[in-house]
Amino acid sequence: MKNSLETRLGIFAVLVVIAALLIMETLGGISFFQRGYHLSALFDTVQELKVGDSVKMAGVEVGRVEKIALENNKVRVTMKLNDGTIVKTDSRAAIRFTGLMGQNFVAIGFGTPDAPQAVNGAVLATVEQPDLNAIMAKLNDAATGIQNLTRSFTGDTINNLLGPLTDLIRQNSGHLSATISNVEAISGRIASGQGTVGKLIYTDTLYDSALDTVSNLQSTVAAARQVVNEVNEGRGTIGKLVTDDTLYRATTSSMTNLNQILQKINQGQGSVGKLVNDQDLYRNAKLTLQKVDKAADSLEDQGPLSVLGIVASNLGL
Repeated sequence: MKNSLETRLGIFAVLVVIAALLIMETLGGISFFQRGYHLSALFDTVQELKVGDSVKMAGVEVGRVEKIALENNKVRVTMKLNDGTIVKTDSRAAIRFTGLMGQNFVAIGFGTPDAPQAVNGAVLATVEQPDLNAIMAKLNDAATGIQNLTRSFTGDTINNLLGPLTDLIRQNSGHLSATISNVEAISGRIASGQGTVGKLIYTDTLYDSALDTVSNLQSTVAAARQVVNEVNEGRGTIGKLVTDDTLYRATTSSMTNLNQILQKINQGQGSVGKLVNDQDLYRNAKLTLQKVDKAADSLEDQGPLSVLGIVASNLGL
């Protein structure tokens, strides 16, 4: 090969290109020689993100931003991740910054362990971060508003605001002093245990009475619980009435017998049944009473011997 000027210029140009690529690689530009795969994410705004900025997971750099382009009212950020970097399909991408004046970068979350791994060309979900410029603008507006508010409070304005209050206090200074004195006197009496409130606070009588009442209630509840236990166990009259079946069986038997007696009476059986249902007996009894009534009327004017004869004749003897 001839050592000509053209040959030397060609070798120099190749060396310059290689050196430029190495410099770009060293300074964080696009990686031409490192193997990897591409992922992308769609953002509403990329703020100050630039091509060549870092892509990090948990603060560890795993790739670089390779391309930023507008797409359907969104900004598509294409990232080249290092070979072997595992990103899940449900991982989210967000644009972060290292400080108020630091460089922006793309942060990718780990996602869930059970989610599948994202493949080359996958699009990740995004998390929009608040715009730092908008935040600073709002802080500036708030500071301006506070500054204008403080400027509005001049000496005259403060006097106008506090003047009526000062006049009210000055005009009622005597009443206020008397009120404060009364409050001090009342608080002193309470502190010394005087009066109803003071006794309630410092005397143990109310506490003792409440304690006795609670103790009596507890004793009453315990006694009632004991009575209920004895009833459940069948002890005592009430316990036997509640738990013993003898009374139930006796009552049932008595009701059965009473029902049978009432049925016989309704059917006209027995003496009581005949008395209730036999009309002849009723008429005879009524007739007999009428005869007795007549005999009694005739006895008023008769002597003792004739009484027997009248009674016998009226009775048909």
